[in-house]
Parts: sequence; structure tokens; C-alpha cells
Amino acid sequence: MPAALSDLLVLDLSRVLAGPYATMVLADLGARVIKIEQPGSGDETRQWGPPFAENGLSAYFIAVNRNKQSVTVNLKHPDGQAIVRALARRADVLIENFLPGTLARLGLGYEDLRALNPRLIYCSITGYGQYGPDALRPGYDTVIQAEGGLMSITGEPDGPPLKTGVAVADITTGLYAATSILAALHYRAQSGEGQYIDIALFDVQLSWLANVASAYLVSGQPPRRYGNGHATIVPYQPFAAADGYVMIAVGNDQQFARFCATLDHPEWAADERFATNPARVTNRAILVPMIAEVMARAPVAVWIERLRAAGVPCGPVNDIPTALNSPQAQARAMVQRINGVRMVGPAPKLSATPATIRAAPPTLGADTEAILREVGYTPEQISTLRAAGVVGD
Repeated sequence: MPAALSDLLVLDLSRVLAGPYATMVLADLGARVIKIEQPGSGDETRQWGPPFAENGLSAYFIAVNRNKQSVTVNLKHPDGQAIVRALARRADVLIENFLPGTLARLGLGYEDLRALNPRLIYCSITGYGQYGPDALRPGYDTVIQAEGGLMSITGEPDGPPLKTGVAVADITTGLYAATSILAALHYRAQSGEGQYIDIALFDVQLSWLANVASAYLVSGQPPRRYGNGHATIVPYQPFAAADGYVMIAVGNDQQFARFCATLDHPEWAADERFATNPARVTNRAILVPMIAEVMARAPVAVWIERLRAAGVPCGPVNDIPTALNSPQAQARAMVQRINGVRMVGPAPKLSATPATIRAAPPTLGADTEAILREVGYTPEQISTLRAAGVVGD
């Protein structure tokens, strides 16, 4: 079937997570992505294990580098810089995540490449953006979660601040980058002009604080931690059943009434302390223990069946194996095996131009020679570049 972005060439100079995640999203939608890596070592995440797959690739690298080609180039060498320029002349998009000014000093900055290709969309991903007092600091997801306020609202009220279980600042930055690139491509289709995109992990982290940030800006009161509870909705948290946990997400008063009836306590819905959501928020310290005492009497499966039948939003708190092997995940093809490697499938489902996994993540430098020949290098020139350490094997 056709792919939505099959006419696009993306030059990926990024490493680790945010940039590679963005380029994987574009690759899943059909873009051709050429990943530029350091000869000999490549993307750092190639060594971030165990676990490693049978082909030697780390699980971390596999997670965000499918559907790509790998070319090894020493960017510090003038001949390596010439290779990147040759590729940039043909590219639609370039993504990089070096510290501000690094690629400009190598003659590979936006203005340098724009002169060669005015239609180029050049996306820079950094920790703190291209300007501001922190611009030259490297960006690390956990530090961003700390400085961007996320850790202050994650964890139990009387416990320490916590990070999330996934590098969520990196992942969401990758999604913002991919979305911005698509917007820039749309503008280019109208104007014929490329543009520069400046994406900062810190900005992204602040942007998706969403209602929590809005609550502070409206009230002036610093948000606090509620553990697995919700600041403004009750009950909206997991409860321990007899053999596991059930996540309850009661979003309105009608759902609360059905929830109470399912717990055989319909009188709670009429109690003025709990009849409305603002009242439940005010009296959460009274209500939550009452719910917990009832929920502990029956196993997870019983509660899920009863609550779903009553139209109460809920779900079991699954571990990762259970989630990935669930009938829903299987129905949605969310786990796929490509060339013997199992990986999480693409999330978007497009009817005419579906996102697909066409190739497993590449071994280091697997496509160097083929792509160099494609841009005009002869076998003799490639051999010379290898001998000089400009490209790898």
C-alpha cells in the first residue's frame, strides 16, 4: 500500500532518544531516513544493554531505529562534512541534536545547508533551545523532568519526588519535532521554502504540564503530589482488589452514582459530602478509604466485569508482559516481528497510507557504501575515505 511520506528523504544526525524517535515516526509513515553515525561506535544506545537481541542490537536501539539506513561518517573530517552536504542537497528534512553552534562550527549549520538547499527543513533538538541562559547545557530527560516541574507532582504526597518509568520528556519532544516537521512541510508545499525548527526538551516539558500548569497560573497555588490520585477528580486512582489493582476513573457524578451502586453502597451518591465532584475532592480523605475497604473484598476480574457492565471506566493495572500480550494489543498489531526482531508496532492507523515496519533497525554502517555511490562517490573514492577513517566499513 502507498505510504504517506514515501517521497521524503530525512537526514538523521541525532542520537539516543528524542531525535531518533521523531525520525522513526516519519519512517513508519514512509519517509526514507538515512541515519548518520560515528564510525566504529555509532549511536550510543547501540551499547545500552543488556538486553541485546540475537543480532547484537540493544533493545534500546531497536526501540527507535527501525525503517532506517545507517551511514557512518566522521563529521569532524572535512571529507565527512562534504558527504553530509552532498546528502543535504537532496534531503527534505534534517534532524540533529548537538549542542547549539556545534554543527555551524563544522560548516553544517542551518544557514550553511540552506544555501545549498533552500527547501531544506532543519530541525534542531536540544535540552534548552538555541538561546536563553541554559542554552549551552546538555539536555538529559531526568534532569528536564526535575527542572520542568514534573517530578514535583509525581510520587506519593509524603514521599520523594519521582521520575516517570519512561523517558517521557524525550518521547514527547520527538513527537513535537515530528509534528513541527509535518507543519513545515505543509508550509513548504505552499511557499516552496524550508525553515528552521528549534525544539527544546525544557519547553516541551512545560507545555504538556497542561491542566496542572494551568491550575497554578489560575490560582497561584503551587501544585502538589497526589500519588496515584488526581488533583481535581475523585475517585480517579487505582484501588487494591483481593489479588491485584483496579484503576478507577470516575469522570462525572452520573458515573459516580453507578460506581456506588456497583459497590453496593448507593447511599454514597446521595451523601452531600460525595454527591458532586467538588465535594468529593474536598472530602477525598474520607471517601477513598471507604472505597478501598470495599474494593479489597473481591478479585480484579470480578470488579472489572461488574464495573464495565455498569459503564464505569476502569481497567486492571497490568504489567508490561500482560499489556503487550493482551488480546487488544494483538488485534491492533502492536507487537510485530521483523527479521527475527520483536518490537512495538506503530501507533497510528491510517486507512489509505498505513504506518508500517518495513525493516529492522540497521547494523552500524550497513548502508554506507550504497548511499555514497548513490550521491556520486566511486568505489575508489569510498576506499580512500575508509582508509582515512572518514567512513567506516
